[in-house]
Amino acid sequence: MTDVLTVGETMMALRAAGPIRLGSGFTTSIAGAESNVAIGLARLGHAAAWAGRVGTDEPGHLVTRTLRAEGVDVSGVRRDGAAPTGVIMFEQRLPDLTRVQYLRAGSAGSRLCPDDVAALDVAPRIVHVTGITPALGASCRDAVTAACDLARARGARVSLDVNHRERLWTREAAAAVLAPLAARADLVIASPDELPLVGDPGRLLANGTREVVVKDGGEAASITAEGTRTVPARRVRPVDSVGAGDGFVAGYLSGLLDGLDAEARLVRAHTVGAFAVQSHGDWEGLPRRDELGLIGLPEGAALR
Repeated sequence: MTDVLTVGETMMALRAAGPIRLGSGFTTSIAGAESNVAIGLARLGHAAAWAGRVGTDEPGHLVTRTLRAEGVDVSGVRRDGAAPTGVIMFEQRLPDLTRVQYLRAGSAGSRLCPDDVAALDVAPRIVHVTGITPALGASCRDAVTAACDLARARGARVSLDVNHRERLWTREAAAAVLAPLAARADLVIASPDELPLVGDPGRLLANGTREVVVKDGGEAASITAEGTRTVPARRVRPVDSVGAGDGFVAGYLSGLLDGLDAEARLVRAHTVGAFAVQSHGDWEGLPRRDELGLIGLPEGAALR
Protein backbone atom coordinates (compact mmCIF):
# COMPACT_ATOMS: atom_id res chain seq x y z
CA MET A 1 0.00 0.00 0.00
CA THR A 2 1.15 3.54 -0.78
CA ASP A 3 1.22 5.77 2.27
CA VAL A 4 0.72 9.07 0.44
CA LEU A 5 -0.19 9.91 -3.15
CA THR A 6 0.47 13.51 -4.21
CA VAL A 7 -0.97 14.97 -7.42
CA GLY A 8 0.19 18.15 -9.17
CA GLU A 9 2.77 19.84 -11.38
CA THR A 10 6.53 19.47 -11.11
CA MET A 11 8.86 21.69 -13.14
CA MET A 12 12.51 21.88 -14.00
CA ALA A 13 14.07 24.39 -11.59
CA LEU A 14 16.87 26.74 -12.61
CA ARG A 15 18.66 28.56 -9.79
CA ALA A 16 20.73 31.54 -10.83
CA ALA A 17 24.14 32.11 -9.30
CA GLY A 18 23.71 35.88 -9.82
CA PRO A 19 21.51 38.39 -11.66
CA ILE A 20 19.86 36.66 -14.62
CA ARG A 21 20.04 39.72 -16.87
CA LEU A 22 23.83 39.74 -16.53
CA GLY A 23 24.10 36.23 -17.91
CA SER A 24 24.25 34.31 -14.65
CA GLY A 25 24.92 30.60 -14.69
CA PHE A 26 22.30 28.21 -13.34
CA THR A 27 22.17 25.03 -11.32
CA THR A 28 19.43 22.63 -12.39
CA SER A 29 17.00 20.69 -10.24
CA ILE A 30 13.25 20.16 -9.96
CA ALA A 31 10.51 21.91 -7.99
CA GLY A 32 6.83 21.46 -7.25
CA ALA A 33 4.88 21.66 -4.01
CA GLU A 34 3.34 18.21 -4.29
CA SER A 35 6.55 16.45 -5.34
CA ASN A 36 8.48 18.28 -2.60
CA VAL A 37 6.11 16.72 -0.08
CA ALA A 38 6.53 13.30 -1.69
CA ILE A 39 10.33 13.55 -1.44
CA GLY A 40 10.10 14.65 2.18
CA LEU A 41 7.92 11.67 3.05
CA ALA A 42 10.13 9.22 1.15
CA ARG A 43 13.20 10.46 3.01
CA LEU A 44 11.36 9.84 6.27
CA GLY A 45 10.78 6.23 5.27
CA HIS A 46 7.21 6.37 3.95
CA ALA A 47 5.94 4.95 0.66
CA ALA A 48 5.21 8.06 -1.40
CA ALA A 49 3.96 8.44 -4.96
CA TRP A 50 3.66 11.47 -7.22
CA ALA A 51 1.30 11.68 -10.20
CA GLY A 52 1.31 14.40 -12.84
CA ARG A 53 2.21 15.17 -16.45
CA VAL A 54 5.63 15.94 -17.88
CA GLY A 55 6.77 16.45 -21.44
CA THR A 56 8.70 13.90 -23.48
CA ASP A 57 11.62 16.36 -23.28
CA GLU A 58 14.81 16.25 -21.23
CA PRO A 59 13.33 18.35 -18.37
CA GLY A 60 10.58 15.75 -18.11
CA HIS A 61 13.17 12.99 -17.83
CA LEU A 62 14.96 15.04 -15.17
CA VAL A 63 11.75 15.23 -13.13
CA THR A 64 11.04 11.51 -13.18
CA ARG A 65 14.68 10.51 -12.75
CA THR A 66 15.11 12.77 -9.71
CA LEU A 67 11.93 11.60 -8.02
CA ARG A 68 12.74 7.96 -8.70
CA ALA A 69 16.22 8.46 -7.24
CA GLU A 70 14.61 9.90 -4.11
CA GLY A 71 12.48 6.80 -3.68
CA VAL A 72 9.21 8.29 -4.95
CA ASP A 73 6.92 6.08 -7.05
CA VAL A 74 6.44 7.72 -10.47
CA SER A 75 4.51 4.89 -12.13
CA GLY A 76 1.47 7.18 -12.38
CA VAL A 77 3.26 9.90 -14.36
CA ARG A 78 1.90 10.64 -17.84
CA ARG A 79 4.22 11.81 -20.62
CA ASP A 80 2.70 14.43 -22.89
CA GLY A 81 4.27 14.64 -26.35
CA ALA A 82 2.29 17.76 -27.24
CA ALA A 83 3.47 20.09 -24.45
CA PRO A 84 6.75 20.89 -22.70
CA THR A 85 7.68 20.39 -19.08
CA GLY A 86 7.30 23.67 -17.18
CA VAL A 87 10.31 25.67 -15.98
CA ILE A 88 10.75 27.76 -12.84
CA MET A 89 13.67 30.16 -12.33
CA PHE A 90 14.93 31.38 -8.96
CA GLU A 91 17.07 34.49 -8.59
CA GLN A 92 18.27 35.42 -5.10
CA ARG A 93 18.45 39.14 -5.83
CA LEU A 94 19.16 40.14 -2.22
CA PRO A 95 20.31 37.99 0.70
CA ASP A 96 16.74 37.68 1.98
CA LEU A 97 14.81 38.25 -1.27
CA THR A 98 14.27 35.60 -3.94
CA ARG A 99 12.58 36.44 -7.24
CA VAL A 100 10.72 33.63 -8.99
CA GLN A 101 9.77 33.46 -12.67
CA TYR A 102 7.61 30.78 -14.27
CA LEU A 103 7.64 29.43 -17.82
CA ARG A 104 4.64 27.14 -17.45
CA ALA A 105 1.91 28.52 -19.75
CA GLY A 106 0.68 25.58 -21.85
CA SER A 107 2.97 23.19 -20.00
CA ALA A 108 2.39 19.46 -19.78
CA GLY A 109 1.62 19.86 -16.08
CA SER A 110 -1.12 22.36 -16.82
CA ARG A 111 -2.82 19.73 -19.02
CA LEU A 112 -3.36 17.29 -16.15
CA CYS A 113 -6.92 15.95 -16.44
CA PRO A 114 -9.36 13.66 -14.60
CA ASP A 115 -8.57 10.73 -16.91
CA ASP A 116 -4.95 10.87 -15.71
CA VAL A 117 -6.17 10.42 -12.13
CA ALA A 118 -8.73 7.75 -12.99
CA ALA A 119 -5.96 5.64 -14.55
CA LEU A 120 -3.94 5.51 -11.32
CA ASP A 121 -3.55 2.00 -9.91
CA VAL A 122 -2.80 2.87 -6.30
CA ALA A 123 -4.37 2.36 -2.88
CA PRO A 124 -3.04 5.23 -0.75
CA ARG A 125 -3.68 5.96 2.90
CA ILE A 126 -3.60 9.70 2.19
CA VAL A 127 -4.12 11.71 -1.00
CA HIS A 128 -2.41 15.11 -0.76
CA VAL A 129 -3.26 18.06 -3.01
CA THR A 130 -2.55 21.79 -2.93
CA GLY A 131 -4.19 25.01 -4.04
CA ILE A 132 -1.52 25.54 -6.68
CA THR A 133 -2.56 22.92 -9.23
CA PRO A 134 -6.23 24.00 -9.44
CA ALA A 135 -5.02 27.50 -10.35
CA LEU A 136 -3.40 26.23 -13.55
CA GLY A 137 -6.64 25.73 -15.47
CA ALA A 138 -10.02 24.03 -15.64
CA SER A 139 -8.64 20.57 -16.44
CA CYS A 140 -6.29 20.78 -13.45
CA ARG A 141 -9.15 21.82 -11.19
CA ASP A 142 -11.13 18.83 -12.38
CA ALA A 143 -8.12 16.56 -11.89
CA VAL A 144 -7.71 17.65 -8.26
CA THR A 145 -11.42 17.05 -7.68
CA ALA A 146 -10.97 13.61 -9.25
CA ALA A 147 -8.08 12.94 -6.85
CA CYS A 148 -10.41 13.68 -3.93
CA ASP A 149 -12.98 11.32 -5.45
CA LEU A 150 -10.29 8.64 -5.82
CA ALA A 151 -9.40 9.04 -2.15
CA ARG A 152 -13.00 8.57 -1.08
CA ALA A 153 -13.45 5.55 -3.36
CA ARG A 154 -10.33 3.86 -1.97
CA GLY A 155 -10.82 4.70 1.69
CA ALA A 156 -8.03 7.29 1.89
CA ARG A 157 -7.88 10.58 3.75
CA VAL A 158 -7.72 13.82 1.80
CA SER A 159 -5.08 16.38 2.76
CA LEU A 160 -5.28 19.92 1.33
CA ASP A 161 -2.53 22.54 1.65
CA VAL A 162 -4.27 25.79 0.62
CA ASN A 163 -0.96 27.22 -0.67
CA HIS A 164 -2.49 30.29 -2.37
CA ARG A 165 -0.40 31.90 -5.13
CA GLU A 166 -1.56 35.44 -5.87
CA ARG A 167 0.29 35.50 -9.20
CA LEU A 168 -1.86 32.63 -10.45
CA TRP A 169 -5.34 33.84 -9.46
CA THR A 170 -7.21 36.35 -7.34
CA ARG A 171 -8.35 35.61 -3.82
CA GLU A 172 -11.96 35.62 -5.00
CA ALA A 173 -11.29 33.06 -7.73
CA ALA A 174 -9.22 30.95 -5.36
CA ALA A 175 -11.91 30.96 -2.67
CA ALA A 176 -14.56 29.84 -5.16
CA VAL A 177 -12.52 26.70 -5.93
CA LEU A 178 -10.66 26.00 -2.71
CA ALA A 179 -13.54 26.36 -0.25
CA PRO A 180 -15.41 23.40 -1.80
CA LEU A 181 -12.18 21.38 -1.86
CA ALA A 182 -11.56 22.16 1.81
CA ALA A 183 -15.08 21.03 2.66
CA ARG A 184 -14.16 17.61 1.23
CA ALA A 185 -10.78 17.36 2.98
CA ASP A 186 -10.03 15.48 6.19
CA LEU A 187 -7.00 17.68 6.85
CA VAL A 188 -6.72 21.34 5.86
CA ILE A 189 -3.39 23.16 6.20
CA ALA A 190 -3.19 26.93 5.74
CA SER A 191 -1.38 30.07 6.82
CA PRO A 192 -3.37 32.71 8.73
CA ASP A 193 -3.84 34.82 5.58
CA GLU A 194 -4.97 31.77 3.57
CA LEU A 195 -7.52 30.51 6.08
CA PRO A 196 -10.26 33.04 5.12
CA LEU A 197 -10.24 31.53 1.61
CA VAL A 198 -11.62 28.24 2.92
CA GLY A 199 -13.39 29.15 6.17
CA ASP A 200 -12.60 29.28 9.85
CA PRO A 201 -11.67 26.07 11.71
CA GLY A 202 -15.01 25.85 13.48
CA ARG A 203 -16.96 25.84 10.23
CA LEU A 204 -14.58 23.38 8.58
CA LEU A 205 -14.83 20.96 11.49
CA ALA A 206 -18.62 21.27 11.50
CA ASN A 207 -18.62 20.33 7.79
CA GLY A 208 -16.63 17.15 8.40
CA THR A 209 -12.95 18.15 8.33
CA ARG A 210 -11.06 16.24 11.02
CA GLU A 211 -8.13 18.61 11.57
CA VAL A 212 -7.24 22.18 10.67
CA VAL A 213 -3.56 23.14 10.91
CA VAL A 214 -2.56 26.79 10.79
CA LYS A 215 1.14 27.41 10.14
CA ASP A 216 2.38 30.90 10.95
CA GLY A 217 5.77 31.00 9.22
CA GLY A 218 8.68 30.81 11.62
CA GLU A 219 6.58 31.68 14.67
CA ALA A 220 4.25 28.80 15.57
CA ALA A 221 1.65 26.37 14.29
CA SER A 222 -1.64 25.24 15.77
CA ILE A 223 -3.95 22.31 15.22
CA THR A 224 -7.68 22.47 15.83
CA ALA A 225 -9.49 19.17 16.16
CA GLU A 226 -10.81 18.31 19.61
CA GLY A 227 -9.59 21.56 21.09
CA THR A 228 -6.62 23.58 19.89
CA ARG A 229 -2.93 23.00 20.52
CA THR A 230 -0.14 25.42 19.56
CA VAL A 231 3.56 24.59 19.23
CA PRO A 232 6.24 27.25 18.61
CA ALA A 233 8.51 26.91 15.60
CA ARG A 234 12.16 26.00 15.95
CA ARG A 235 14.54 28.94 15.93
CA VAL A 236 17.06 28.55 13.13
CA ARG A 237 19.02 30.77 10.76
CA PRO A 238 17.29 30.47 7.38
CA VAL A 239 19.36 30.26 4.21
CA ASP A 240 16.48 29.87 1.74
CA SER A 241 12.83 29.98 2.78
CA VAL A 242 11.51 28.40 -0.45
CA GLY A 243 10.06 24.97 0.31
CA ALA A 244 9.63 25.54 4.04
CA GLY A 245 5.88 25.03 3.89
CA ASP A 246 6.22 21.81 1.91
CA GLY A 247 8.72 20.52 4.45
CA PHE A 248 6.27 21.36 7.22
CA VAL A 249 3.52 19.43 5.44
CA ALA A 250 5.77 16.40 4.87
CA GLY A 251 6.68 16.34 8.55
CA TYR A 252 3.08 16.67 9.63
CA LEU A 253 1.84 13.89 7.35
CA SER A 254 4.73 11.70 8.52
CA GLY A 255 3.63 12.19 12.12
CA LEU A 256 0.05 11.40 11.16
CA LEU A 257 1.12 8.18 9.45
CA ASP A 258 3.21 7.22 12.48
CA GLY A 259 0.25 7.76 14.83
CA LEU A 260 1.87 10.59 16.79
CA ASP A 261 -0.31 12.81 18.95
CA ALA A 262 -1.16 16.35 17.85
CA GLU A 263 1.72 18.07 19.62
CA ALA A 264 4.28 15.56 18.38
CA ARG A 265 2.98 15.94 14.81
CA LEU A 266 3.53 19.69 14.98
CA VAL A 267 7.00 19.22 16.47
CA ARG A 268 7.98 16.94 13.58
CA ALA A 269 6.45 19.37 11.07
CA HIS A 270 8.47 22.26 12.51
CA THR A 271 11.61 20.11 12.54
CA VAL A 272 11.35 19.14 8.87
CA GLY A 273 10.52 22.74 7.93
CA ALA A 274 13.59 23.93 9.83
CA PHE A 275 15.79 21.57 7.83
CA ALA A 276 14.27 22.87 4.60
CA VAL A 277 15.14 26.53 5.25
CA GLN A 278 18.76 25.81 6.14
CA SER A 279 19.70 24.63 2.64
CA HIS A 280 19.28 26.10 -0.82
CA GLY A 281 16.58 24.49 -2.94
CA ASP A 282 12.99 23.38 -2.55
CA TRP A 283 13.70 19.90 -1.17
CA GLU A 284 17.44 19.27 -1.14
CA GLY A 285 17.86 19.90 2.60
CA LEU A 286 14.93 17.74 3.75
CA PRO A 287 16.03 15.24 6.43
CA ARG A 288 16.05 11.50 6.61
CA ARG A 289 14.46 9.91 9.65
CA ASP A 290 17.77 9.30 11.42
CA GLU A 291 18.65 12.99 11.03
CA LEU A 292 15.62 14.47 12.79
CA GLY A 293 17.51 14.69 16.07
CA LEU A 294 20.23 16.89 14.58
CA ILE A 295 18.06 19.98 15.04
CA GLY A 296 18.67 21.25 18.54
CA LEU A 297 22.28 20.13 18.91
CA PRO A 298 24.61 22.85 20.25
CA GLU A 299 25.75 25.39 17.65
CA GLY A 300 29.05 24.36 16.11
CA ALA A 301 28.66 20.72 17.17
CA ALA A 302 30.60 18.13 15.19
CA LEU A 303 29.52 14.51 14.92
CA ARG A 304 32.68 12.44 14.96
